Amino acid sequence: MGNRLLCCMVIWLLTNAVVTQSPRHRVSGTGKTLTLRCSQDMSHVAMYWYRQDPGLGLQLIYYSPGVSSTEKGDTSEGYNVSRKELGHFPLMLESTSTKQTSVYICASSSSTVLHSHILFSQKGVNQGMQSQQGFHLLTIS
Repeated sequence: MGNRLLCCMVIWLLTNAVVTQSPRHRVSGTGKTLTLRCSQDMSHVAMYWYRQDPGLGLQLIYYSPGVSSTEKGDTSEGYNVSRKELGHFPLMLESTSTKQTSVYICASSSSTVLHSHILFSQKGVNQGMQSQQGFHLLTIS
């Protein structure tokens, strides 16, 4: 059941993603510095970075309630972020390790509601809050 849900979520993300992430897929060696880019052009104030590991729920890495403001999430060790522009929120992996192999999800929201313990809502659901997301698949060997 869990794999089916993840598969459906990935298909939904691929067909409805307005948030742009690059690169979409990445294989890296250990000990490297790596940047995952996330952009959105919807003028959303809040942006979020999550990781999704097999058998686990979404884990919030960092979030940004606005330009020049970032906050650590549940699992921020080994990562860094910056938010110099409204539409950009890059995630830096300071020294890649195999335990950072994961699906990385970037989301943006017109609201600053903290997304650490809630599931993504579809656009327009949840009292007018608009939320969009995209994802990266990162393999470190």
